[in-house]
Order: sequence, then structure tokens, then C-alpha cells
Amino acid sequence: MPEMETAEFETDLSLFKYDNLEQLPPAYRDLSGAERTERIEVALEELGDDVVILGHNYQRREIVEHADFVGDSYGLSTEAAATDADYVVFGGVTFMAESADIITDDSQSVILPSMEASCPMAGMAEALQVDAAWAELTAATDDDIIPITYMNSYADLKAFCAEQGGLVCTSSNAADAFEWAFDRGDKVLFLPDKYLGTNTAHELGMAEETVEWDPWDPESKDAEKAVDNDIILWEGYCQVHERFRESHVEETRAEHPEANVVVHPECRREVVEAADVVGSTATITETVESADPGETWAIGTEIHLANHLDRWNPEVEVLPLCGDACMDCNAMRQIDPNYLTWVLEELLEGRERNVIEVDPETKDLAGVAMDRMMEL
Repeated sequence: MPEMETAEFETDLSLFKYDNLEQLPPAYRDLSGAERTERIEVALEELGDDVVILGHNYQRREIVEHADFVGDSYGLSTEAAATDADYVVFGGVTFMAESADIITDDSQSVILPSMEASCPMAGMAEALQVDAAWAELTAATDDDIIPITYMNSYADLKAFCAEQGGLVCTSSNAADAFEWAFDRGDKVLFLPDKYLGTNTAHELGMAEETVEWDPWDPESKDAEKAVDNDIILWEGYCQVHERFRESHVEETRAEHPEANVVVHPECRREVVEAADVVGSTATITETVESADPGETWAIGTEIHLANHLDRWNPEVEVLPLCGDACMDCNAMRQIDPNYLTWVLEELLEGRERNVIEVDPETKDLAGVAMDRMMEL
């Protein structure tokens, strides 16, 4: 296993962490919608309270309709931790299942239906990669740098941040996390989402004190230059939210003059500036749910949440911000209902498939980073 330069625990690239994850067996690949729905319902009836299904906001309808809880990643993990279910089946991506494993009881098994459901943004900031950058940055300054990682990151990066005196944040409390860090240090390294970092810096009036660190471009990395700034932003982004452009807002307002626009803070700065409301998936959901009948809201986030909100709130007109150009998250898409059928029927046979289990040392340290966030 590769050695970390500045951290005491061991880790590996995410690609090699879960060699126990399996592909969908051939017998499950051609199930009809009606057949898999019936089999899922039968399995859930027999499993009863032994299993809880978590459906992220970005999951397709065929997943969320079977979910016990629907919401954002951290909120879903806390819901699972509050249950007595032996099995937590997470309709989300790898880092979400890891977070659930960190905060649920050791007696609970967390299952990720598909081995392919891996968030690209989380993969843009591997702990080994951040460790190498940390060595360069800390060698270039005597100032204290506090690392903050977004919840959308792997468990070992959360653990790394804890060991280096940092913490985790969500899109809702990023500004609070920055202020916490500046109370304890001189500079912040924020990863992996540069757009959330940029928008948070603007919120704090620190937009002119930021610099980007691109680990894939040796020519652009200059530790001496980077530490001249108070906020160092990792070159990472969400492939869904990065697609939104200011032109989408302009076109929506031209076609629907009465429309309001709500976007996620993982969007580009110019999109955030053009929106009426900015916030997490929970904020987006609450905004639509609290809208007056007849209002129109254009949603700047993953298409499935826009579709859910349109379905759940028939008195409000809900539009995807980028119209027909809106796409789904290719990682979330991997949680196919056929996979859900398979893992549930395997549980009926006493077999746990695609279990996500964070090693104890990493789990303890990552838990520290998440506990610090909860104290904000």
C-alpha cells in the first residue's frame, strides 16, 4: 500500500479500496419494470425492519419510490443511524455509503447496490494526491493551513483533514466551516469543489484572496504563490453543476418572465450570481415546497430532483434550468432498479453483496472531522 507523506494512517486510491464489489449477475439484467417492482416489494415485505432503503435526491423515480427516506447524503446517513435496521441499502454513490458506515452502528451493514456508482468529483481529490500537495504547501509557509473537505469526498480524505486539524462541511454550512478554520489557522485549503469554495469565499467577502491548485498541471502548481493567498481551492468540480451557464438563466427568464431561479452552490459563480436563491438540495426542495400555487421555479441541479419536485408539487410549475440540455448524474445512474432487486434478494438468502466498510482507523479519524462539523 502506498505510504502517505504527512499522515499517520495508510490508504490507497479509491479504485483499489473495494475489491469485494460485484457486478450485476446476468440473470438480473433483463428484468422488466413490472417484474423487478414486484420482486423488490416481496423482498422488502419479507425483510421488514431488518432493512432500510435510502434514496438520494438525484436517484431515478424507480429507486426513490422504494426508499424509506429521500434526501441529501448526510441527512440520509443520520436517518439510517437512527434506525435499528441490520442492513442499510444506500441508493447513492460510494462516498455516501462510506459516510453512512462511519456514523451508523457497527452492527449495521451498509450496501451499495452498484460497484460503478462512484462520484467523479470525489475522485478528483484522492487522499494520496492531497497528501503530496499538503507536503508542498506546508513546506512553503510557516502559517497554519487548515484543510476543509466537502462531504462529497472519500472517507480517507475526511480522515486526512481530521489528522491535519481540519473538518468536513456540507453545502449548507461551508461558510461556518471556513470561519471555524480561520479561528484556528491562517489559511484554508478547500477541496474538492472549487465552485463551492469560490461561492463561499464571495459570501465571506474574501473573493480576492483565493487561488486554485491544479494537481494535474505541474506547470500551474506554485506552492510559494499559493500560500500568498488565504484560500487555496482544489481543482475539482461536479460534472452536473459545472454544465450550467449564465445563458441558461437568461434563456429561462426570456421564455418564462415570471420564473424564479434556484441553483446549487456547486454551480459556477456567474450562475449563482444570476439566481434568485442558492442552496443545497434540501434548500431547493424547501423553496419549491413553500412556493405559492402558480409560481414557476427553474431548478439548477441534477435533473432527477427537478423531476421529483415537479411530480411532488403539482401546484407549482417546476422547470429544469437548462431545458432539454439537462442531464443526469452518470454515477447516480448506476443505481439501477435491477441492482436493487439483486441485493435485496441476496439478503433474503443470507448473503450480503457490495458491502461498503471503512477500515477502523480511517473511520475513527473521519468521524472526528464530521463531529467537528456537527459542533459548528
